Amino acid sequence: MIRAEHIEKVDRVLRFLIFLLGILTVSRPGHRDTAWYQATGLQHSAEPGALRTGPDRPADGATALSPPRARPPWPPWPPGAAGGASPANPGGRAGGPGPRRSRVPRWIKLTAVVVVVGLIFRRAIASVVLVALSAALHLVGINVHLPSIKFGWPWQTTGARASTNTDLGPWVLQKIEGISKPALGQANFNFLFTHKISKNIGPWPCWYASTFDAVGHASATVDLNPGPTWWTPASGHYRLQVLSLPAAGKPGHVTVTMTLPRPQLPQSVHDVTIDDIPSKPVDTQHSWTYPGFGCGVVLRPQFAQSVLYSQAQRIAFDKSTHAAQITGPLVRTAETEAVQTVRDNFIPPAVNAFGYTLDRFTIRWAAGP
Repeated sequence: MIRAEHIEKVDRVLRFLIFLLGILTVSRPGHRDTAWYQATGLQHSAEPGALRTGPDRPADGATALSPPRARPPWPPWPPGAAGGASPANPGGRAGGPGPRRSRVPRWIKLTAVVVVVGLIFRRAIASVVLVALSAALHLVGINVHLPSIKFGWPWQTTGARASTNTDLGPWVLQKIEGISKPALGQANFNFLFTHKISKNIGPWPCWYASTFDAVGHASATVDLNPGPTWWTPASGHYRLQVLSLPAAGKPGHVTVTMTLPRPQLPQSVHDVTIDDIPSKPVDTQHSWTYPGFGCGVVLRPQFAQSVLYSQAQRIAFDKSTHAAQITGPLVRTAETEAVQTVRDNFIPPAVNAFGYTLDRFTIRWAAGP
């Protein structure tokens, strides 16, 4: 009896030591429960009456521990009960949930990454967006003065930026090659023309003529982008010169010189338009025949509008290609429009993006064929 009590005390100490060893060596809650079950198994095996004897036991009745019994099943867990860990989560802490997964949505993480990248490269992004917006507004015919933001990377400063003819020149030329519409120079002019019909009566001549006032409109065009072969370095049609580099927060200075084809005058009668011709002529003439009555008055016709328009258009086309008082203004207005289009809408935004200002812009006109 005394020996059995001694064994029971020893078993309790061993059970406690095994439980402590499981806590120290295993950090997961589930393993601590396993350690406790191992310790509990020894307790059940050391209960009174668990001693057995057999052929392999000493004859003096020495006792030995029986093998540990199987782990008992978890008791039913009432739903909604507070405290303790549920069977589905035996490793959880009593009165609290088990390990939690991260619940941050993926779109929040992506948004945070985009915001951080945008803040880092905000200057470069803003500069590119303004250049693209300026070009888009020009294509639709809207002239808006947008703020100027110089292009720059986060690791660069205005004073340390060193753009040269090699990198700045092609960038500006690329913007020029993106021009898709020609420059137009227009001229309006008035002129008189006479329409005449003849119809003889026997041997007597008979004719009637009316003179009308017409207003013509002609346009001369300048091709602002003649094509890649026009801009080859060997042609000398494009030159950008850097006068000074950006330094100490001050912009650099550049000059640009271009050569373009001369303005092109109207190529056909369809390039000239005529306002509606008045139905009442400014003057009329007709023939007189013997014995004293005007046959032209008798034959007075009603001229068709399409006939008058076609005649006036042919006359206007001839004047817009040969009359110096009309071709001169046409060429001058086309040249002025070309200079303003390139200088005000394409080159300054491109050089400003690299921290430069345009000091001088010149367009030269190629010699005719």
